Amino acid sequence: MASIRHRVTIIGSGPAGHTAAIYLARAKMKPILFEGMMANGFAPGGQLTTTTEIENFPGFPKGLLGGELMDRMREQSIECGAEIETETISKLDLSSRPFRLWREGSEDQEEPTDTADAVILATGASAKRMHLPGEEIYWQNGISACAVCDGAVPLFRNKPLVVVGGGDSAVEEAIYLTKYASHVHVLVRRDVLRASKVMADRLLKHKDITVHFNTVPTECVGNGDVLTEVITRDTKTGESGSIKASGLFYAIGHVPATSLVKGQLDLDETGYIKTVPGTSLTNIEGVFAAGDVQDKRYRQAITSAGSGCMAALDAERYLSQFEN
Repeated sequence: MASIRHRVTIIGSGPAGHTAAIYLARAKMKPILFEGMMANGFAPGGQLTTTTEIENFPGFPKGLLGGELMDRMREQSIECGAEIETETISKLDLSSRPFRLWREGSEDQEEPTDTADAVILATGASAKRMHLPGEEIYWQNGISACAVCDGAVPLFRNKPLVVVGGGDSAVEEAIYLTKYASHVHVLVRRDVLRASKVMADRLLKHKDITVHFNTVPTECVGNGDVLTEVITRDTKTGESGSIKASGLFYAIGHVPATSLVKGQLDLDETGYIKTVPGTSLTNIEGVFAAGDVQDKRYRQAITSAGSGCMAALDAERYLSQFEN
């Protein structure tokens, strides 16, 4: 069966992927978007499908569910003329043009199922989780991996909260949560913080934060509906403890979904795709990256959407040079 050739292919279905699809479809570039089926562990729509209430996306003053936002973006992509395939691209060859893509289940075939003149990678990232007992029960019912996304929801307001991590991200999240929490507890596995000295000093001096060194969470306890307590263990003595808390926030890092392009695209030391600053351009001409797969700093729906717009415009500019 002959490969299907596309002008521009988008891999990923979060805010970055759908924004790119909307812009390219309106520009008559006939994009195809592979939204994946449980790609990177998520349903089509990406990380936002696991988020409950979103209150900080412009245009929705009363907020909306993460899944609802992604449904609306998908609907708009289709309305604008984008083609969407609920399939996962599991193999990608960027060594020659057109670029070669294989759909899941076809990886062993010599010929690709699809080819593309340009590719936009919007495969996202996933927060590292600890998979503690009780975590699945209370995920998004007290447990989160994004303070900025979820910290302001009513469940956490004026309640004690726990942050796990010892780096700059953990410090930032803990300080951010003091705007809403009655008190914030930070659990640090070692006896020192990995955060920069400036950030560490800020954390340790904050009156609404208690840092628990040599401490890790071991279990999430609740009433069946929401989280109420975090069981802890002292890493030196082995002694168990507990902290009454309505929220547990993981700040132990993210894993970018870059397995498709390892060894092909330039990645940074933590595995994120490198792009030319201020653009979506990668080290391979005609390949663009947008969203959390290349952004380890902001990781917000709105910044992902903005980078999707950038990728679409960069791809359109790239493809225009081949038009008659």
